[in-house]
This record gives sequence, C-alpha cells and structure tokens, in this order.
Amino acid sequence: MVDFGRVLTAMITPFKADGSVNYDVAAELAAHLAKNGTDTLVVCGTTGESPTLTWEEEYQLFVVVSEAVAGKAKIMAGCGSNSTKEAIAATQKAAKIGIDGSLQVVPYYNKPPQAGLKAHFQAIALACPDLPMLLYNVPGRTGQNLSAETVAGLAEVNNIVGIKEASGNIDQASEIRRLTPKEFQIYSGDDSLTLPLLAIGAKGVVSVASHLVGTQLQQMIQAFSTGKTQVATEIHLQLFPLFKALFKTTNPIPLKKALQLQGWEVGSTRLPLCEADAEVTQKLKSVLQELNLIQAQT
Repeated sequence: MVDFGRVLTAMITPFKADGSVNYDVAAELAAHLAKNGTDTLVVCGTTGESPTLTWEEEYQLFVVVSEAVAGKAKIMAGCGSNSTKEAIAATQKAAKIGIDGSLQVVPYYNKPPQAGLKAHFQAIALACPDLPMLLYNVPGRTGQNLSAETVAGLAEVNNIVGIKEASGNIDQASEIRRLTPKEFQIYSGDDSLTLPLLAIGAKGVVSVASHLVGTQLQQMIQAFSTGKTQVATEIHLQLFPLFKALFKTTNPIPLKKALQLQGWEVGSTRLPLCEADAEVTQKLKSVLQELNLIQAQT
C-alpha cells in the first residue's frame, strides 16, 4: 500500500492576470512545498479551485506538478465528479501519467443516498484497480454526508485506502476509526482539527495551511506520534490563529492573499470566487507577521 505520509497539501492553482493557469508558478510552488514539509501534493482539489478548471487544465496540472516534484513528493489527483462516468474517465486518464493516487469527492448537488455513494466510489475503484483512492467527505460543500457505515463498507475495497474527513464532526471521525481496519488511513480535512483527530487515530492532514507552515505541521504530528503531546499542543495553539484566518471567508480566497503577501505571483481566484476584502487582508497580515511569515511593516 502506498504511504502518502502525514502532511498532504491541498495545492492552490496559480492564475495569470488574464485568468489562465500559470503552469510555471504551479511547478515552482510545488517544488517549494515538497522542500517544506509536504509529503503528498493534492492537485485540483477544492483549494485548487477544481469547480472552475476545465478537464484539460486539470490534466495539464497533473503533468506539470508530477514533473516538478518527481522523486520528492507524491501526487494525488483530484479527479472527483458528480458524474460517475466522468470521474472514471478523468481518473483513468490521470493514472496513465503515473500519479500515486486519486482524491474522490462525494458527488455534489445531486445528493445521492448512501447506497448511491457506495456504488459511485466502488465503480471508480474497480475501473482503476491499481490506483489507490482517498475518499473525500466535505458535506459543507457537497450537500451530502458520507456516513461512517458507508465508509466502513468502502474500506473493504482493496484500493480505497483512506478518507479525507472534512465533516468537522469528531464523533463521526471516531466512528470511522472504530469501524475500519487500522491500516485504513484517516486524514483531517480541517487544519484546526488535525491534533484532535490524531488523538482518535488519524494519520495526518490534507492541509491548506501547509502552504505556509508545512514544516511546523510535520513537527506537530511527529511530536504527537512520539508521545510529546505537550509540544504538539503548543505548536497547535501557536498555529491556531492562522488556521482560523485562512477560513475567515471561502477557501482559497484567504490563502491566495496570504501567498501574495509572501510575494508569490499566484493571481486571484476565478469567479464566482473573488478577491479578499480589506478586513480579511488585514487579519492575514497581522497573523502572518506574528508568525514571522512576512516582515512587519514599519
């Protein structure tokens, strides 16, 4: 079974001023992340603005990022769709370039019942039997929750190896851990819940904040795993204001602004997302300065 590591970065998609994908910056950022705490790059997930990317743009990002971090980090491709047929086609195409795994989101908008969700993920897994799959539960975005019982059933499929659990419900994460084999990997889908979920058996995090503090997140998880829980708590509390600031409005609006403040030419978000307003920007500046992630203005 492939080991995706502890810190998986849900990578942003950089854009040029004209709104087209900036593949050069994507490659540069990917290499930077691989050097600074990221074990696996999740490309074209929610943070990567997948809803407004074309299939061709997504595929090209898989190629570009894979080449940029070859041998330095693993690649997980966001290939999910609310159409099972489209998800299968996208996953099969991405698999041909040698990615390490796929992230499959709960189908959005059409709100399938649990039986439909189970059949959806099983169909994708069976169509790509050699590619490890991570389930992605984010009911705040999709309108439907993937139940712990359904996850447990899907964990019996050989290449469904784990879940990005972003329900924000620790009880649900606990139930998933209780019902699944120990080798089934649970990743927090919320930076602020990484430490609490480690306590119930999660492996790590699919992170937004790791664009900025990947090394610190690795240190926190390592401290917890070696019994240094007080150290882990101290790191968590130090980073907590950043976790909250990055979700002061819809992700990835604050993250892109934070990266811009650091000097990254990542561009804006695509409509219908918009620029960070003055309040969000000021909060980010304050938190980034406190963590020495940008220089304080004089």
